[in-house]
Amino acid sequence: MSSPQTPQRRAATFVVRAIALAAVIGTWQILSSLNLLNTLFFPTPSQVINTLWRGFADRSLLMATASSLQRFFVGYAVSLLAGIPLGFLLARFRWLEDTLGAAALGLQSMPSICWLPLAVLWFGLSEMAIQFVVIMGSLLAIALATRDTAKGIPRLILRAGHILGAQGWKLYRHVVLPASLPGIVSGAKLGWSFAWRSLMAAEMLYVTTGLGSALTMGRELHDMSMVVATMLLIMMVGLAFNRWMFGGIERLIQARWGPIGL
Repeated sequence: MSSPQTPQRRAATFVVRAIALAAVIGTWQILSSLNLLNTLFFPTPSQVINTLWRGFADRSLLMATASSLQRFFVGYAVSLLAGIPLGFLLARFRWLEDTLGAAALGLQSMPSICWLPLAVLWFGLSEMAIQFVVIMGSLLAIALATRDTAKGIPRLILRAGHILGAQGWKLYRHVVLPASLPGIVSGAKLGWSFAWRSLMAAEMLYVTTGLGSALTMGRELHDMSMVVATMLLIMMVGLAFNRWMFGGIERLIQARWGPIGL
């Protein structure tokens, strides 16, 4: 978990990122102006901006984003509520680690979209199938990250908790959970990225409302500006989550408990 940045450092970081972004867009525009990029396969910056503007004006991209976020929040919440307790159980019970933990580690190496055929067989072409893919894409990552950080707590901290009278669930409440929070947040961030990617892949294969379906529609209509615009929107949503949600959580943890476990 990174240390808080000073206002001067944040301003310098913003300037560097703005310059880098301007350089990328400028190079993109120059290559397009020189006809070095075929606009049938890669649109110009102006075409992408116009597509974004139209999508926001007619609310089609806004509705697609809202639909994707609604699906994401449901699946991701289930992954958090199930994955964190599962991680603590894996760290606490050796027999569970030797059985379910080994299976979870093997399943985690499998791309999440591989769950889609099974989800379709179980739930049909439905919202439940997409939710299942999202949950399986993130739950195991969150559980394994929680397990690893709980097992990595220094024994000195646990002994200090015992000496101070923390036993049973109180030990988890007052010692294990605070000491594991940095690792849990890191696992939640990893699970977020897996869940978001799983959702986009599922939406691309199952025609419905959402950003993944917007990508598929752009591809089928050979509208590359729609494809690139949707990709940029997907990326912006991811950056916003990492910047505002997880960044705020990390600052709260550091303010309350400090950089425990680092």
